[in-house]
Amino acid sequence: MMTGSGVRSQGGFSLIEILVVMVLLAFIATLVVPNLMGKTQKAQYDAAKLHIDRLSMAVENYFLDNGAAPERLEDLVNAPANAPNWTGPYVKGQILKDPWGEPYQYRSPGEHGEFDIFSYGADKAPGGDGRNADITSWDQGS
Repeated sequence: MMTGSGVRSQGGFSLIEILVVMVLLAFIATLVVPNLMGKTQKAQYDAAKLHIDRLSMAVENYFLDNGAAPERLEDLVNAPANAPNWTGPYVKGQILKDPWGEPYQYRSPGEHGEFDIFSYGADKAPGGDGRNADITSWDQGS
């Protein structure tokens, strides 16, 4: 578009308009991000509980087939030499790690039952509260 002086005017946003939009986006982000993070953390915690339930069932199936619990959780995926009646894989390999990328902990015999399976949670350390709490097979009735 030409103005009266023959200089072409350019359309666009002013610096103030851009700053207003950035402030609005930042405000919306402060409202939305914490809610999404809380849901992600709950989903990870819930996924770990489901994995532990599934691993517990797999250990029990392994026991029924072989007369003893596996020495390690990896024995649920790959047949060990001491399991002549192995009919696995009993679980997929990716379920052997918790949602935070750490291997599930396993003890056989367990301190709370025939075997114990647990994750240290989001903080990857024993104990903790909330999302950092340990997730265990014995708290789930396995």
